[in-house]
Amino acid sequence: MIYKNFINNRWSDAEFGKTFDGVNPFTEEIIAQIPASSEPDINNAVRAAQAAFKDWSGLTAGERRDFLRSLANNSRQHAETLAKTISSEMGKPFKDALTEIDDLAEYLEYYSELARDQVGRLVAPVDQKSMSLVQYEPYGVVGCIIPWNYPLSLMGWKLAPALAAGNTIVMKPSEVSSLSILHWVELAAREMPPGVINVVTGFGQEAGETLVKHPHVPIITFTGSVRTGKRIARLAAENLKKVSLELGGKDPVIVCDDVDVEIAARGTCWGGFVNAGQVCTSVERVYVYENVAKKFTDALVEEAKKVKIGDPMDDATDVGPMASMAQLNNAIEKVNLAKEQGCRVLTGGKRSDKYIKGYFFEPTVFDKIKDEMDIVTEESFSPIIPVQKIHSMNEAIEMANSTKYGLGCTVFTKDIERALTAANKIKSGTICINNPLMENIAAPFGGMKQSGIGREHGIEALEEFREVKHIFIDYDYRNKSWWFGDKGGQ
Repeated sequence: MIYKNFINNRWSDAEFGKTFDGVNPFTEEIIAQIPASSEPDINNAVRAAQAAFKDWSGLTAGERRDFLRSLANNSRQHAETLAKTISSEMGKPFKDALTEIDDLAEYLEYYSELARDQVGRLVAPVDQKSMSLVQYEPYGVVGCIIPWNYPLSLMGWKLAPALAAGNTIVMKPSEVSSLSILHWVELAAREMPPGVINVVTGFGQEAGETLVKHPHVPIITFTGSVRTGKRIARLAAENLKKVSLELGGKDPVIVCDDVDVEIAARGTCWGGFVNAGQVCTSVERVYVYENVAKKFTDALVEEAKKVKIGDPMDDATDVGPMASMAQLNNAIEKVNLAKEQGCRVLTGGKRSDKYIKGYFFEPTVFDKIKDEMDIVTEESFSPIIPVQKIHSMNEAIEMANSTKYGLGCTVFTKDIERALTAANKIKSGTICINNPLMENIAAPFGGMKQSGIGREHGIEALEEFREVKHIFIDYDYRNKSWWFGDKGGQ
């Protein structure tokens, strides 16, 4: 099937007619032809978004709320269709894909209401007869570059607060999961005013960089790798653009010696292998107290062996295929390098032979880890969990802080002092106690160090998409003593 870009509420071919293949990672079959867009297509989308901005930003917050609620309702109405698209193009189990749609609808509803309440504030005056109003205003056209691993959920992280704040948007989906967003626009956004939401598909250099460099796109929001995030920041700096970057992680789990190791192992297994390890906050390294290390590691290996990999549309499937051949090769390369550097594979470590086709990789657990190994220092974004022994919380904190990343961290312990000591000393945007990968839409999400700039979720996400203006009002209408000329006349 041949798809088109969505610009100004119309379907448009790429200007130069180029396309690329959409591939089902379970069957390895080509399922779509998707526009490989370039500069003319981005320019058309930005013009449409610019033209729509005046009317969209001029609506009341209540009027925008009604549009966002319509998007939420339409998303839920077509949840099964949209979830099937996610499963078919990036391999996520259908039951997990369904949660993306519900999350997206929740984001739209949450920000539709939050933006009605958060429009500005009155601050303390400097004189008796003066007022200082702080007013929040939208930037204009927001460039949204969406990742492939949670295409609709992470689209919602950006789209909902950006639209609620009064901006219009141009989205560039990942080439791996463009269909999910195109289908969503087709099914859910038909009632939106023309030009408010635009979708242009393609590759990073031709489409993504053009969007980042466009002079009429004052803000860029991106989720993806640290390397690409740095590239975006450099390009955006040329025009002093606002950037919001949610980047990679190397999230640790600390397992203390006071826990039920079976519970900790099960939670770690889920945190490391859900979505085939393709989560920015996946469990990517484990530090376990030495006196429970063997028992925990044995339990983790057994949990990993129980994980059911298979057809994304099968309700019994826990983990589907990797999203692309590139992701499968990435997992293979990471494991081969780890073995070369001396790691021991306890389970997994290879492409699954369960199916003749499909980009399946077995859930993998390593031990015999050293601090300097790549499997400890660099993001794998694969179903791979390396396990190291530690002797104290101080050592665990030091090791947790030892990488360039600071996105998330989990601590398994029953000791509140241990838990909060770790939470206070670990440089990470999110700390989870006894439950990995947990988020709260009302609480900020984002990274420290090289894991990102800015925050998503909560009031903080709304702030990312608004500029601040101070309006000073003096209602004591007379000459001032500090002005030049007449000193105190009426």
